[in-house]
Amino acid sequence: MIDSAALALFIPTFFFVSLTPGMCMTLALTLGMTIGVKRTGWMMLGELLGVALVATSAVIGVAAVVLKYPQAFVVMKTLGACYLAWIGIQMWRSRGKLAIPEQLDITPQISAKSLAMQGFMTAVANPKGWAFDIALLPPFINEAQPLAPQLLILLSLILLFEAICMLLYASGGKTLRHLLLKPSNVRTMNRVAGSLMIGVGVWLFLG
Repeated sequence: MIDSAALALFIPTFFFVSLTPGMCMTLALTLGMTIGVKRTGWMMLGELLGVALVATSAVIGVAAVVLKYPQAFVVMKTLGACYLAWIGIQMWRSRGKLAIPEQLDITPQISAKSLAMQGFMTAVANPKGWAFDIALLPPFINEAQPLAPQLLILLSLILLFEAICMLLYASGGKTLRHLLLKPSNVRTMNRVAGSLMIGVGVWLFLG
């Protein structure tokens, strides 16, 4: 099991990493603006599955394979960036399923599966997530103890922190929606959300 001293260091370290603005948090903020916190939950579910995969890979050494064959990661990252940028452009033009319709009180419709996949791909292709997990997770693993219980504890904490932080960002987006969602501001709202989405895509591509 993990000793209390290591756990006391792990909790603030990884909570701060989760709270730091990044692609997943920006995506949560954007979707909170356009589709609300409740439906953003599907994206969060996909993102948490992606985070779990990345963290587990960092601990068991699969990350070494990714580092050895970076071309596959680059292709996946590029495709994800292009997809997010395309969605952002559609939103900026008040088009697409995620754009807020210019008739008020209508929530953009996009399937739960699409939202979950969007969150999963963003998490898995997130260079920040790989970098932090590869650098920070292994030192908290005690090689003299069984791996599975340690990984379960660390992973549970990471997912809890991610969920809390995404809820905070999505709630912030919902607040912005209520402040800006007036007939004259709907298009501006779409452009703000679209610009954020494009920014996430560029961030993913350059990261």
